[in-house]
Order: sequence, then C-alpha cells, then structure tokens
Amino acid sequence: MNNINNDKTYMAKPGEVEQKWYLVDATDKIVGRLASDIAMILMGKHRPTYTPHIDTGEYVIVTNADKSVFTGKKLDQKKYTKYTGYPGLRVETARERFTRRPEMVLIEAVRRMLPKNNLARRMLQKLKVYKSGEQHPHQAQNPEVLELAITRKRTKV
Repeated sequence: MNNINNDKTYMAKPGEVEQKWYLVDATDKIVGRLASDIAMILMGKHRPTYTPHIDTGEYVIVTNADKSVFTGKKLDQKKYTKYTGYPGLRVETARERFTRRPEMVLIEAVRRMLPKNNLARRMLQKLKVYKSGEQHPHQAQNPEVLELAITRKRTKV
C-alpha cells in the first residue's frame, strides 16, 4: 500500500505574479507598526503564493509621511548614524531627521525590516513615500486604499 501524497508545493515563477498597487495614508500611524505591515506587503507574505526567493510582493504608496508618529521618547532617544568616509560618525536624533526628511524615516524603518539581500533592494524600490498631501504621481496605476496599523493621538514634533 502506497501512502505517498503526490501533492506538490506551489513555487511562484518570476513574471507570473500579478502585482497590485496599494495606497496607505500614514496620518496618525505609529512608524514601526506601519513599517512592519508595509514590509510584509513588499515581501509578499500576505499572499498564499509567497515564495522566499521570488519577488511576490506588491507596490505600496505612502502619503502624509510627515503626519506619522513615534511612541514613547523615541523622537529624542533614537539615533541615526551615518559614515561619510571621513573620520568620525554623523549622528542625528529621530526628531532632527523627522523634521528634515520625514519620508526617509519611514523608508529606513521598512528597509531594516526586509531581508538583507539583493531581492530586498528590489522590494524597496516598490515603496513610494511622499511627505504630505494626497498628491502622488501614481494615479494611473489605480491604487487600492489599504487601511493598516492602529492610529494614535499625535505627539508634538
């Protein structure tokens, strides 16, 4: 008697995955929780056809990045470091970076939640983050509005 199950595991192939566009409003959303939800969508882990070595994720457009919030004392305690090639490190707090380039705070949070490989760099290219307003140049893709993460009362920046 042969009890072998002949069902095969599905593996997605490059080019056969249909990719959608999603629109996320970051107003009053917590940066870390929003970033983790966006990272899952960029990787494609929300799909039953997720394949780790193939880009099965979707495109994500984030608007109002300047209206997202941090919890606790992260605005003053979180540090971003950068090496310029010269001796010493450049250090800035989350508050300084958030006032200067709020979209980079969200992009950096998502980047750190993706796998560390070449595929992640392609996934990150599918993330489009805009500072303020509902205006973005991706209207032709007809993005679906996606509601993510819990909102929180705004803290002063």
